[in-house]
Amino acid sequence: MKAVMVMFDSLNRRLLSPYGCKWTSTPNFARLASRSATFETSYVCSMPCMPARRDLHTGRPNFLHRGWGPLEPYDDSFTEMLTAAGVYTHLATDHYHYWEDAASTYHNRYNSYQFFRGQEGDRHIGQLVDPVIPKNINGKGRRPDWVNREHVHGESDYPQTQTFNAGLDFINRNHAADKWFLQIECFDPHEPFCSPRSYKDRFPNHYDNYDGPVFDWPGYGPVVETPEQVEHARHEYASLLAMCDARLGDILDAFDRHDLWKDTLLVVWTDHGYLLGEHGGWAKNWPPLYDEIAHTPFFLWDPRCNASNVRRSALVQPAIDLAPTLLDFFGLKPTPDMLGRSLTETIATDAPVRQAAIYGYHGGRANVTDGRYVYLRGAVEDTNQPLAEYSVIPTRLRGAGAIKALQSAEMVDGWPFMKGCRPLRMQLNHTGTEAVTKHGHLLFDLKSDPTQIDPLTDPAVEKRMTDLLLALMSQCDSPVEQYARLGLK
Repeated sequence: MKAVMVMFDSLNRRLLSPYGCKWTSTPNFARLASRSATFETSYVCSMPCMPARRDLHTGRPNFLHRGWGPLEPYDDSFTEMLTAAGVYTHLATDHYHYWEDAASTYHNRYNSYQFFRGQEGDRHIGQLVDPVIPKNINGKGRRPDWVNREHVHGESDYPQTQTFNAGLDFINRNHAADKWFLQIECFDPHEPFCSPRSYKDRFPNHYDNYDGPVFDWPGYGPVVETPEQVEHARHEYASLLAMCDARLGDILDAFDRHDLWKDTLLVVWTDHGYLLGEHGGWAKNWPPLYDEIAHTPFFLWDPRCNASNVRRSALVQPAIDLAPTLLDFFGLKPTPDMLGRSLTETIATDAPVRQAAIYGYHGGRANVTDGRYVYLRGAVEDTNQPLAEYSVIPTRLRGAGAIKALQSAEMVDGWPFMKGCRPLRMQLNHTGTEAVTKHGHLLFDLKSDPTQIDPLTDPAVEKRMTDLLLALMSQCDSPVEQYARLGLK
């Protein structure tokens, strides 16, 4: 038995043809849907990038205890479990965050790995001379990005292409062998939305008429650009999405060529979605977790049940469900600390695995959905307090740590999933952002309001969703200050 996982970053469900989009170019996603189970009710868990990957390895939500960070020494990693059972694991990726301080413990959980440089602000090419930066709308752009772009001369130079080619090389060399897991993880279509001209040419009505500045990297905030510029950014995303679709097609071709459908599980998913002007905003992190960000595309092929060209409505969370699912596929059991559920029966029969799903950012809103209603609960005080982070490797995204938090840190008793380790408790003094405190708690009925425009006022539904949130927080061993911060008993 073998398994291939294709993971994209910031893949917007609503721009894929299997989910009803008519104007983008995603024929290979449609081809994938015809060969797999397409999940209708798939949601994120811990946000954003690295918290989602910690969920993936451990099969449990981690956003209630800490934010962006490494795998902790007490964390179970499903890839290490596969390796211990004799399953060879390999990672091919251009996701440069793996090599930063707060994510440096993930890639060594595989037998082998390959890393391709140059995405976003990856400090890759050493160059003292300033790069040529065209007129652009890019308040968030970084100098390394423009340096890296100068060294991309054709499609083969793109990190995405190199990542998928490495995955294809692994498949071509090892397809006849047994007991392996391949993770092809692509940073795209995360911003900046850089793609070759050939993919832009799929949208001639737009590109033949746009003469504004470069705008392929929206800031994380409200839309302040003109409608024409917003439409341009959406087409830049769509062009990059078309490139992702082409690389996905290469993987499907390899499955056809080597007849992998008979014995190889295929997973295609993303860590989260992306706002492209919806709700008057861009990207993620700062706004409430609207469905454009939280409701994700997800496809699964399991050769044991041959469920192809089917839709599944069960509420799932790939970030925590994939570890138990992959362990089950290789005949292994999840650890007691894994809160995700194997989707083996769900793929075959749409069997439900949960009543509700919890998701969010550390220090942000705590969110819950039952598949119909979405409840986004904010902090009750503008100070967003009390709030603390728990870790035995207290690193941050870039840099060794927040000095002020470490200066006042104290070692405390941990929770059962920490396996006897005593973590540092670091008090965080983040003031409440607009996303956490403004507008109060938000309740939406996706059946009557799928675009989440009109918050619902229904005390009975809010009470039921609050009870579901409390139950899931308890299951996750939530720190007590999270209840206080959110005004929960």
